[in-house]
Amino acid sequence: MNENKEIEFKTFISKEKYEELIHEFDLENNIFSQTNFYFDTENLDLMNQQIVLRIRQKGNNYKLTKKIRADIGADETHIFISKEKASEMLEHGFDAHIIDLPYQVKRIAELTTYRVSFPYKDGTIFIDRSEYYGKVDYEIEYEVDEVEPGTKSFQDFLSCHQIPYKESIRKSKRAFENRK
Repeated sequence: MNENKEIEFKTFISKEKYEELIHEFDLENNIFSQTNFYFDTENLDLMNQQIVLRIRQKGNNYKLTKKIRADIGADETHIFISKEKASEMLEHGFDAHIIDLPYQVKRIAELTTYRVSFPYKDGTIFIDRSEYYGKVDYEIEYEVDEVEPGTKSFQDFLSCHQIPYKESIRKSKRAFENRK
């Protein structure tokens, strides 16, 4: 298992701003897709504890991630899994003890993101178009190692590109709330 601290800032943006940024940074040919498959119990025990459990598919790579909100950012635990294991888990659910959660879980939502990224100051900017259950939205994420300089850099990027801040909702929550 790999563990890390995730510190990110994000904001929703319009489709027009998304397209403008993709063009401005010449990123049209760098877009890749990733699909997040979210898991929980029948009673949404994990969501109620602000825990996200997902399998992320990027190409032929699969990673099981547990994300727990922390005072600063989120604490993440990752396990890389095979395509066969991911397929089995997606179809039948699994015992989440393998990632230190005391639940039997099943797939309850999914969301596909078309993403580009580039380094910016002391972090990485991600520009996302996410699709889930007939909805499409756009956002910018900025991942950093430290909160204070990250906050300033994110605000600088928004100001420089005339992007108004609009609080973004976690992707997992968007997928959960719109699932059919």
